[in-house]
Amino acid sequence: MNPLTSIKGTIIAGFILAGIIVFAGGMSGFNALNLEVWFHVLAGVIWIGILYYFNFVQVPGVGAALADANNGGPGPAAINKYIAPKALLWFRMAAAVTWLTGVAALESHPSTSAMAAFTLQAGSQVIGIGAWLGTIMLFNVWVLIWPNQQKILGMKEATADEIAKAKFVALMASRTNTVLSIPMLMCMIGFGHGLTF
Repeated sequence: MNPLTSIKGTIIAGFILAGIIVFAGGMSGFNALNLEVWFHVLAGVIWIGILYYFNFVQVPGVGAALADANNGGPGPAAINKYIAPKALLWFRMAAAVTWLTGVAALESHPSTSAMAAFTLQAGSQVIGIGAWLGTIMLFNVWVLIWPNQQKILGMKEATADEIAKAKFVALMASRTNTVLSIPMLMCMIGFGHGLTF
C-alpha cells in the first residue's frame, strides 16, 4: 500500500518521517515547546501557502476564466464550486490553529509569554509585533474574507451590488494579509534567531 496515493496517507507519512528524524537523530531538547512551535509553523505554512495561492494563482485564474467565458470558455464555475470552498475551509482552520498554537508557544517559552509579547515588553517586541500582525491577519480571515467569500460563492444570498462590494472587501483584506505576512514572518524568524529590540 502506497501512502502517497491519498492525502491522509501522505500527511501520516510526513509525521512518521519527522518522528524518525527526531528519534534517530538524537535531537536533544526536543520538548513540548518545540512541538507547539512545530505545529505552529506547520499550520502557518498551510495558512500562508493558501493565502499566496489565492493571491498569486486563484484570483488571476478566475479573472482569466471570466474573460475566457465571453469567448465560449468554461468560466470560473469549477474553481468557485469545487476548489474555493475547500481551500477556504483549510485557510480558515489553518489560520485559527496557527494563532492558537502561537499563543500556546508563547506561554510555554522560557524567556517570554503571550502577555509580554502582546504588550511589547522589553525583549519580546519582535515576537510581539509578529503576534499582533498574525492577530490582525486572523481577524481579516474570519471577519472580512470568509463572510464576503460566502456571498461571492453563493453560500449566502446577496444582491449583485452586495457581491461586487464583497469581492472588493475580500480582495483588499486578502491583499492586506499578503502584505502583513512578510513582516510577520520576519518577526517570527527574527525572534528565534536573536533579533531583539
